[in-house]
Amino acid sequence: MKSITIKGSERESVGKVATKALRNAGAVPCVLYGGDQPVHFSAEEKAFKNLVYTPNAHTVVIELEKGKSFNAVLQDIQVHPVTDKILHIDFFQLYADKEITMEVPVKIIGNSKGVMAGGDLRLNNRKLKVRALPANLPDFVEADITPLDMGNKLYVTKVPTPNFKIMHPDNTVICQVKISRAAMKAAQEAAKAAKAPAKGKKK
Repeated sequence: MKSITIKGSERESVGKVATKALRNAGAVPCVLYGGDQPVHFSAEEKAFKNLVYTPNAHTVVIELEKGKSFNAVLQDIQVHPVTDKILHIDFFQLYADKEITMEVPVKIIGNSKGVMAGGDLRLNNRKLKVRALPANLPDFVEADITPLDMGNKLYVTKVPTPNFKIMHPDNTVICQVKISRAAMKAAQEAAKAAKAPAKGKKK
């Protein structure tokens, strides 16, 4: 999985006054959990642009003063309900020998027979929770829709999962090909035409 580096500064004061001053200065208060004790730090809001405002999943390298560096993943984020300004971010520290669970996007590949025949592809889950060692975390889960005919569904059990586990029930649907209105109408008209007596034919 691709990684993003966040350069920040440790926070000595974590009270409301200090936190407000940080936000007014264009910085985001953050906490890193998962170690012996939480690490409080801050970083410029623009440093999180490629981490927060993207559909992609990333791990994070947090670089602080005095050569301190931590591998982590974003755990939780608080944003202002009106302005969408980032108010606070929680991170969780990664360890090379410990598995981690996180959400990754689904990448659709292939050409579905059902879609080419006029069906509509519906993506039921744009992201899936996976569990793996940090080095094995995928950038995305690859979902091949080639075998899907009209009315078919693709379940999580049908996608390759090398070196990671999908943390969803086996009956979880990733996507499906539904019969479009146009295809349904055409089928209904064809059925009516087949039942209708030929013109000029006596009963």
